[in-house]
Amino acid sequence: MPYLYHVITLAAGLLIGYFISSYMIRKSSQNVLAAAEIQKKEILDEARANAQKELQKAQKKAKEIRDKELQDKKNAEREAAKRRAELDKLEAHLTSRIEKVDARAETIEKRADGLRDKESELDKLRQNSLEIIEQQKKELERVAGLTPEQAREQLMKKIEDELQYDIALKVNEAEQKIKSTADKKSREILATSIQRCATDHTIDPIVTVVELPSEEMKGRIIGREGRNIRAFENLTGVDVIIDDTPEAVVLSSFDPIKREIARVTLENLTLDGRIHPAKIEELYEKAQKEVHLRIKEAGEQTMLALGIQSIHQELVEIVGRLNYRTSYGQNVLQHSIEVANLASNLAAEIGADIQLARRAGLLHDIGKVIESDEGNHAKLGADFARKYQESPKVVNAIAAHHEDVPFETPEAVLIAAADAISASRRGARSESLEAYIKRLVDLETIAKSFKGVSSAYAIQAGREIRVMVSPEEVDDISAPKVCRDIVKKIESDMEYPGQVKVVLIRETRSVEVAH
Repeated sequence: MPYLYHVITLAAGLLIGYFISSYMIRKSSQNVLAAAEIQKKEILDEARANAQKELQKAQKKAKEIRDKELQDKKNAEREAAKRRAELDKLEAHLTSRIEKVDARAETIEKRADGLRDKESELDKLRQNSLEIIEQQKKELERVAGLTPEQAREQLMKKIEDELQYDIALKVNEAEQKIKSTADKKSREILATSIQRCATDHTIDPIVTVVELPSEEMKGRIIGREGRNIRAFENLTGVDVIIDDTPEAVVLSSFDPIKREIARVTLENLTLDGRIHPAKIEELYEKAQKEVHLRIKEAGEQTMLALGIQSIHQELVEIVGRLNYRTSYGQNVLQHSIEVANLASNLAAEIGADIQLARRAGLLHDIGKVIESDEGNHAKLGADFARKYQESPKVVNAIAAHHEDVPFETPEAVLIAAADAISASRRGARSESLEAYIKRLVDLETIAKSFKGVSSAYAIQAGREIRVMVSPEEVDDISAPKVCRDIVKKIESDMEYPGQVKVVLIRETRSVEVAH
């Protein structure tokens, strides 16, 4: 029973709940529909308001566009009116210009007609003139007896002669001016170079005095029956002069190296005290080695002092041997060093190769210590330098320093000039003034003794003589024979060191004086 009650109660509750929920759902749906109606109305009202606003804006903008179009139309009308006015003005101006041009063209046409008439008259006058000129030309040819070609040729020849004369005058003036300037500049360069290279005078004697510790040493040097002195002289090739000079003997020889070896040998003998042929030979060999070492050291010191590098050892030794060679009493090594310095100074002044000039200046006289009969010292020195890979420029400078071969470089000319300067300095060489002058006079006298020789001048300290011959008496064919005859006469009648170059000059001069 209670269970049934509960079931009924539950069923009644469910039924009541269903009716209540149904009611609530219908009520809720009605509320939603009412709210939707309200929202719909609001949206429609808002849309109408926005549409009204947009319509007003569109109407306003359309009005603005219509106003602007009206304004643009008015502006365009004004601009068109302005352009029409300008075109009207331009048209009036062009019309005026066309009228003026037409008037001017008419005037020009009239002038052209007048010019054509005048041109016709000028043609007639020109034709008449040509006829008159032709008649005058024929008359001139008849009177002068010349054709036009001949007259033109004579006129051109006269003009050419006048121009050649004027050109010769200008060339002569230019040559004199250049020569004067060159002489002045060369004197300045030579003076500067000599001043920068002032060296002492070096005169080497041909005898050497050896001091002895006592007079008794002279007898020991002579030896029993003169065997010691004979052995010494035969071995060294030097003459030993024993005279009344106290505690001294004199060694005489033209070969400085032999004389130096003999001096060293004799000094070592006097220090040792034992003087006999075997000892002399032993000390002589030692002296040879010592002098040879000194020669090598002299060459190396010279190379170092002059800053010359990359040179063959044989050439270094040859340069050292120059220290024991003299020319007219002048030490050849000192002379070569002086020539190297002079040549490098001259090269610096004129912009030539300083190192080349210094190197060639030092080596220019190496032929003087080369023993050979195949040529003069310039040729021997050039061949020796070529053998030991010296450059062709150095070889040419050595060969050409006495003008035996042509100069190939400016440095070769500088070597010859520096050699002449060094050799000709006052006191540089010991030849007596009387002998020097006599040799120059003899050279000139021999040259003047030949027929056709008008004058002769010895130059370069007697190393060269220039002979002037008369072109009327000596022609080009006989000139070489006269030159050879002078050479043969000098060789047979004179004694001289080195060589003498004979230059024969034959020339014809034309001189005119303008008053």
